Amino acid sequence: MVRAQSSSQGGRLSAANIDRYRRHGLIVSPTRLSASRLEAMRASVEKLLRDNATLAPESLVCPHIPYGPTHDAAAAAQWFDYATDPAILAMVEQLIGPDIILWGSQVFCKPAGTGKEIPWHQDGQYWPIRPLATCSVWIAIDDATPENGCMRYIDGSHAGSVVMRHRKSDRRDLVLNEEVDPALFDSAKARDDVLEAGQFSLHDVYLIHGSNANRSSKRRAAFVIRYMPATSTFVRHAGDEHRQGEVSFSMSLRPIWLLRGRDRGGNDFSIGHGEDYQLVARVSDEAE
Repeated sequence: MVRAQSSSQGGRLSAANIDRYRRHGLIVSPTRLSASRLEAMRASVEKLLRDNATLAPESLVCPHIPYGPTHDAAAAAQWFDYATDPAILAMVEQLIGPDIILWGSQVFCKPAGTGKEIPWHQDGQYWPIRPLATCSVWIAIDDATPENGCMRYIDGSHAGSVVMRHRKSDRRDLVLNEEVDPALFDSAKARDDVLEAGQFSLHDVYLIHGSNANRSSKRRAAFVIRYMPATSTFVRHAGDEHRQGEVSFSMSLRPIWLLRGRDRGGNDFSIGHGEDYQLVARVSDEAE
């Protein structure tokens, strides 16, 4: 395993931070990435984009996994190091408990002028975790502003821990093809998650969020890391394949890692760690 290096000083949340997360569903970390870590992450993004030039840059799934046809093992080790940063894990532990599983990550890169919209959605609509629980850490690799399509969220929409009804969309200019029924929430409560490069926010699995298209002259790249408590189970079903834009990927064979504490949900950590894992990344039939 790669020895993780801390990205920032400290790594603890105040009682006020934790209370805000519980009430609003999202907080901005009181610390940020170090300059050297941010520089390394930007270099990793550039390599990921070069190695996956045929894929939509908004849908670069699980760069921390070192298996599959488009993954470089050494590069994946760097992403794994970012995802296991001790300072970040210390904050996540305060929000979901001491037993922590890394189960997913993604680079969302919205190119200047052409970056696609992400519709209003809840992450839990897509994920095979029971009981449903995840804290997502959203790291800004570039400045994230309203102009270049920063994440937006519906304040307090996680309350009640309910996955709302989603509907399918046929729009080709969206990263995801499912969106929360707009009749079920108040879009007037939307807030912008504005972050400077190196800052990061943490949000709840039930939070309604999305982002506008990037029509600006500046790129918006982010690395999002998914952590679940080991009191929940990553449920695997044969042939459980998901699609995000032009990318398809298997949840049934996805490798997961116990980063801290003990597994209390009966999770299988042997699946997917080797040649049996295939990260399927292909251009969709429609795009072809």
